[in-house]
Amino acid sequence: MATRDWQKSSYSQEGSACLYVAVPAPHTVRLRESDEPDVILTTTPATLGTFIHAAKAGTLDRLIESQ
Repeated sequence: MATRDWQKSSYSQEGSACLYVAVPAPHTVRLRESDEPDVILTTTPATLGTFIHAAKAGTLDRLIESQ
């Protein structure tokens, strides 16, 4: 996948730990982090949407509390 196909999240600041997103096909979303650009998470828009909704709702907060 070419560098030009990746878009940096508008929530990422300059420097490290930036999130990049690519949509190579209608039902595919790819995510990578600037510190490890060779590690790519591939998902669907629906699954990513469910994850974002759960994170915003605080559903995933209990995962941190249990550590």
